[in-house]
Amino acid sequence: MKDVYQIIRNIRLSEKAALATELNNEYVFEVDTKANKLEIAQAVKSIFGKKVDHVRTMRYDGKARRKRTAQAGVTSSWKKAIVRLAPGEKIDLT
Repeated sequence: MKDVYQIIRNIRLSEKAALATELNNEYVFEVDTKANKLEIAQAVKSIFGKKVDHVRTMRYDGKARRKRTAQAGVTSSWKKAIVRLAPGEKIDLT
């Protein structure tokens, strides 16, 4: 198994993620593209010490980008995980 800090790369803070946190006790993380749901759940449990109820994942492909000098490029592909914690659990993000 990988290091837990390699699996969970970043916490995604947006209006949609904040609404999911308030309504459904769900937190949004940017994770490693090769991580599966069990690894993500174990990483959240070991980092935050919280019990995970459910994990959903989705992949995002990189987008084609161009600069003014016509240099073509592609942004990086990434994976997002929406983690629902058990009732009564909460992560303090402040």
